[in-house]
This record gives sequence, C-alpha cells and structure tokens, in this order.
Amino acid sequence: MTQTTCSAVRPCEALADKIATRTARVGIVGLGYVGLPLAVEFAKAGFFVTGIDVIESKIARINAGDSYVQDVASSDIEALVNSGKLRATTDFAAISELDTINICVPTPLRKTKDPDMSYIVSACQEIARYFHPGMLAILESTTYPGTTEEVVLPMLSRPGLEVGRDFFLCFSPERVDPGNPHYQTRNIPKVVGGITAACTEMGAHFYSQALDHVVPVNSTQVAEMVKLLENTFRMINIGLVNELAVMCDRMGINIWEVIDAAATKPFGFMPFYPGPGLGGHCIPIDPFYLSWKTRQSGIEARFIELAGYINGQMPHFVVEKVQNALNQCGKAVKGSSIHILGVAYKRDIEDVRESPALDIIHLLQRRGATVTFSDPYVPSIRIEGQTMMATDADSAVPESDCAVVITDHQNVDYARIVSQAKLVIDTRNALRGMKSEKIIRL
Repeated sequence: MTQTTCSAVRPCEALADKIATRTARVGIVGLGYVGLPLAVEFAKAGFFVTGIDVIESKIARINAGDSYVQDVASSDIEALVNSGKLRATTDFAAISELDTINICVPTPLRKTKDPDMSYIVSACQEIARYFHPGMLAILESTTYPGTTEEVVLPMLSRPGLEVGRDFFLCFSPERVDPGNPHYQTRNIPKVVGGITAACTEMGAHFYSQALDHVVPVNSTQVAEMVKLLENTFRMINIGLVNELAVMCDRMGINIWEVIDAAATKPFGFMPFYPGPGLGGHCIPIDPFYLSWKTRQSGIEARFIELAGYINGQMPHFVVEKVQNALNQCGKAVKGSSIHILGVAYKRDIEDVRESPALDIIHLLQRRGATVTFSDPYVPSIRIEGQTMMATDADSAVPESDCAVVITDHQNVDYARIVSQAKLVIDTRNALRGMKSEKIIRL
C-alpha cells in the first residue's frame, strides 16, 4: 500500500503494516456461501481469522473441522482450525480484538419486493458495540446503492473519529458461483470501493493479500451498483430468452436449436438459455434492490420489472406443459403421479434457495397431483411448511405418469430415465440429442 493518501495518519500506517505482515486479525460476520470461503482464503494466506455467526450449529461444525459449504473442503477447515488460523464463535465481543471485519449476511427481499435490511442492521448494531479506531469494515452483502454510506457509516461512526483517517469503510460485492470448478473466491476479481480514497486504498490493500486480482473503484456507490448491474444483466437476458422460448413453443420451433445456431456468431451475441424459472440467492433478488432504489427517485425500472414478471411466470408455463402433455395421453394433472428430477436451483449443487422447483411442486400439488422428487444433492425440501423427502428415481420414475427435469445434474443417467419413464418434460435440454416420442421439450 502506498503512503500517499494517509502517510501522516498513524491508524492508517498501523493497519496497513499489520495487513502487509499478515498480523492483522481478520473477522468475518456471516459464515454462509460467501463468508466461509472468504474466511478460509484469508486463513490460508496466513491471517488469524475469526468467523462470527448467530447459528450455533455452524459454529460447532467449523470448530470441529466440518464444512457445510460445498465449495469448501472439510479437510481445509480442519487443517486451519488445528493450526489456530481459523476459529468460529457466536460472540460478537471477539470484534474488540480484531483489526478488520467483513459483513457477509443475507439480504433477502420482502414479499413486496422491498429490501429487507434487518440482517445488515442487526450485524452493524453488534459490530458497533465493539468497533474501535484503526479498524477496516467491509460490507459484502448485496444491497442498493447508498447502503454503505447511508446505513452502515452512521452506525459505525463515533464523535472525534474521521472515516478514512481513524477507521476505514468499504463495500465489496460478493461474486460467488456455487459449484463452479474454475472460478472460486480466490481467483474471481474482487471489486472494492471505499467511502474515501484512503478507505478504497486500504480495502484493496487488504484483499490483495489473499485474492489474486483486486479492482478498486472510486466509491461505495459504484461498487454497490457493479453487483446489481452484473445480475440485472443476467436476469434481463434470461427473461428475454424465456419469452422467446414461450414464443417458439407456440410456433413449434425448437428454441434450443435456435440458440445453438445463433451462438455460432463470433461477435455481438452471448447465449443465454431458458429454463423453468430463476433460482439462487442473487439473480431473482438483486435486481429488485435497484428497482426499489430507482422508485425512491421517481424512476421506473421497466426492464427489471418486465423481466421479473416473465421469469416469474415460467413455473406456471412448465406446469401448463405438463398439463398439456398429460392431456394428450388422456390424463389430467389431478390424480396423476409426477416425479420431479432435481430441485436445486442449478446443476451440481445442493442449494435450493429460490429454486423454481419449489414453485412447480407447489403448483402441481394445488392441481391435485401426487408429486415426488429425486435429487442427488438434496435429501429433503420444505413445501408450504411440510417436509418432503427425496425418493429413488429408479423406483419412482417407472411408477409415475410423468417425469419432469427441473435441474440438469450431470451425474444423472438421463438415457435410463427416458427408458423408464412414460413421459418426460425436459425444461433444461438435459436430453439433448435423444429422440423419443416420450420427450416434451421446453
């Protein structure tokens, strides 16, 4: 870290030196899909890391060397815990001994699609009790532009302490893609923006110790908007291709063949693919933070609202496909047995947050179907307060009137599924290249 911005200020020099020598004590609040991998990377880089979470079962598993996040190996946690580089606690008082704190808590939407800031506010209230001069705080939870400055800064400020001189505050958007074998926390470029230039410099200095590539930006608002742009881009393009899928269905055109052919263009086109709906912790949620914020300024986010509507209708479209396919076989959804193949929100992971499979199962049950599911990564799900246990596909598919591919896990034998099933609805093109009158594609 250069000394041009705050070389005359002792807290800046002291913290920068601690970070550079890996003697800074690092804290992570929120040990989920974002926080735990981040904690592991900093511990691997040689820092002493304290993870803080309010869920006691998570704390117990980490301290026992047991990972509950797919992209983090239990062997890594065990080695770091045994070496003393990583520990976990529910006690926020540990912050009094830390030099840095990253906030990685959930930011869901309310049913009205307004941002639920309660997790951020609750975390900051606890942090503020033990926050002290010379600390660096970084918010990573996805939120609307202005949150770091308008919500977090007032909660951490103290009379006589100046941000950028006596303490440092940044925003850095999490970029987690669960199950991605190529891009994980360490090698995904890390964007960071601070309240002041000194804050940005300190945040970039901090991340550069453990991550491969850091991208500083001029403000927290820019950094906050970066995350929303990334996921709004995906949401809108998925909405477009989902709308095209519905159009092609009406016209008897294979949307998958259309996309594959269009993707041969070497410029000006990026393929996106249709599906049964959006899932996960980012794409179905994050753009509505921007939509909400723009409404506060009297601006209507038309693309976001329209894409949200189209994507939200896809589970209903899938259920209609199931209904029509059964009708052609002389059956109705009511009284039929339907088996769902895959309930995670995307392939090869165990995460069911916002998964369209949950909506589809609920809609089918409301129409009177008996629904079962199988998923090699998900042993059980909750639907309308009821627990459903996974069943074995080999026994359930032959007994079902229809099988529906919702999540295209790669370790499923789809040729066997087609041979066993009476009827298969494929919403993910998992049966690419297979030909059978049993197959109905999205």
